[in-house]
Amino acid sequence: MNDSPQKAFHLTAIASIAALIVLCIAWEMVLAPLRPGGSWLVLKVIPLLLPLRGILKRDVYTLQWSSMLILLYFAEGIVRATTEPGLSSILGWVEVALTVAFFVSTLCFLRPYKKAAKQMAKQVIQKASRSLHE
Repeated sequence: MNDSPQKAFHLTAIASIAALIVLCIAWEMVLAPLRPGGSWLVLKVIPLLLPLRGILKRDVYTLQWSSMLILLYFAEGIVRATTEPGLSSILGWVEVALTVAFFVSTLCFLRPYKKAAKQMAKQVIQKASRSLHE
């Protein structure tokens, strides 16, 4: 497996989730909080912090479930981008872009692992089938 594209996909995943964390904090505390002075909505970054260590370590399982978690932030970004005025709308579109970058880079990073798992499963099935027919 060529490690150069894998490294690029991994770095893109790290950069996009880190940028999303920074964006969410800045959005809810400074840039366009729901209430002046900051909002409790800043706590939405906590779920993004949970997979961070596994993402940094290239943990396949963590990357798999975090690619599903990120879809919640995609949905929030779409809703806020299309329903809120001004800066919040722009920030919503930035959130959408970051979630798409994370999702696509994670899927691309995981693709060789999925192919290897399918190949291994196919070999196990073939071996079991041969032993049944012997």
